[in-house]
Amino acid sequence: MNLLIVGLAPGLRGANRTGIPFTGDYSGELLYQTLGKYGLADEHLEAQATGVPRLNTTAITNAVRCVPPENKPVGAEVNNCRDFLTATIRHLDQLSTIVTLGKIAHDSTVRALGGKISHHPFSHAAETEIGNFGVFSSYHCSRYNTNTGRLTPKMFEAVFEKVANRLSTI
Repeated sequence: MNLLIVGLAPGLRGANRTGIPFTGDYSGELLYQTLGKYGLADEHLEAQATGVPRLNTTAITNAVRCVPPENKPVGAEVNNCRDFLTATIRHLDQLSTIVTLGKIAHDSTVRALGGKISHHPFSHAAETEIGNFGVFSSYHCSRYNTNTGRLTPKMFEAVFEKVANRLSTI
């Protein structure tokens, strides 16, 4: 896998139910449509609870492994789950690029890579290098963020266009 996408945690009605990150909920629809547009997933893929997404050189995981109360993980929970994220990153031999969805996923990824948050702060559409990895950050593709206009499909696609450009040069 060349690309790893790090989300926050399994969605209560989505991945917690299906066992597959970003399936069965709105955030997955936007994510998988965007991945398809840039050749990182089957272009006709829909994030359905019954199907397994077909990804192309892409893996998806979460910073937190369990659904947190009120969808808001506490620091201890994020810290306790970081070993799983670190192991996932180490396991992906060809990994060169990581997309973090939201500040919690971003900060946990930076720490998992041995970086300092002060040197790699979260900002939508930001790009940073940590070791051999290009790390791109985006607001989370949640329905809340899209309904409030914090994240539009166009903004989300702009992040993945940068990612696709990086991957095409590797």
